Amino acid sequence: MKIARFRTHDGKVRVGKVVDGSVYELTEHCASTDCLGKLISANATLFEQLAAVPLKELTAHPLSSVQLLAPVTSPSKFLAIGLNYQAHADESLRIGVAPAQSQIWFNKQVSCIVGPGDAIDHPAVIEQLDYEAELGLMIGRRGRNIRPEDALDHVAGYMIVNDVSARDWQKRSPTWTLGKSFDTHGPIGPWLVTPDEIGDPHSLAISLKVNGELRQQANTSQMIHDIRAQLSYLSEVMTLEPGDIIATGTPAGVGVAMTPPQFLKEGDVVTIDIERVGQLSNPVRSNSRKGRG
Repeated sequence: MKIARFRTHDGKVRVGKVVDGSVYELTEHCASTDCLGKLISANATLFEQLAAVPLKELTAHPLSSVQLLAPVTSPSKFLAIGLNYQAHADESLRIGVAPAQSQIWFNKQVSCIVGPGDAIDHPAVIEQLDYEAELGLMIGRRGRNIRPEDALDHVAGYMIVNDVSARDWQKRSPTWTLGKSFDTHGPIGPWLVTPDEIGDPHSLAISLKVNGELRQQANTSQMIHDIRAQLSYLSEVMTLEPGDIIATGTPAGVGVAMTPPQFLKEGDVVTIDIERVGQLSNPVRSNSRKGRG
């Protein structure tokens, strides 16, 4: 099932499941509409219950008539792994980034989250604004010291993440947090896709275009540390909670590693496609107004 948060023409936020070109409203079956992570935290079997509701009982809205919103708005954690595709690690080494000796994790502040179509702000204080296409996931079941063989059982759904990065700010601090956490620099969406529709998450084509120009193209099979290893490693340190967002790494082709570097500018449109997940597109604007949703 593809489950989305969306806003209709009357300004109301709703929840629904996406089938073909329509979203079928499930709002009356949900306790709230503000965050899918909160819903799954309150009811671990909710997604299965929603999937079972017959479409004929639901009101359909054409996708073209609604505004899709960030599916998760208030996770306790938004964590991302760095240098997790070998070709990206190689291009990073060429520009002076030290090779990873273990999994490298950093935090994106949850206030950076925006949804499909929302603008990526380019404040004047950033000189090097970059993109990173990533497969994201939302935790659905609480876990600590998770065994690798059990890790995928803790995933409630998959989505696209654009790990927008202010490279100049990222370089100023070894933790990377400031360079990864500007407001609007965490586009996610366009919806959550439950694991039964994804199948193997390590066999998905992933690509990113800027203004239609292909910049990144790879497959999630090329991860150095797969999702099982990632969740097991993280959970040795902290409890993973329902609603937490995990971004699983970006492939080669980031703007900072191009010759010459190609950073984002006002008016650019960044579009990410991930097989069996969907498409996430966001424009870049030179101001600091807040995103929608």
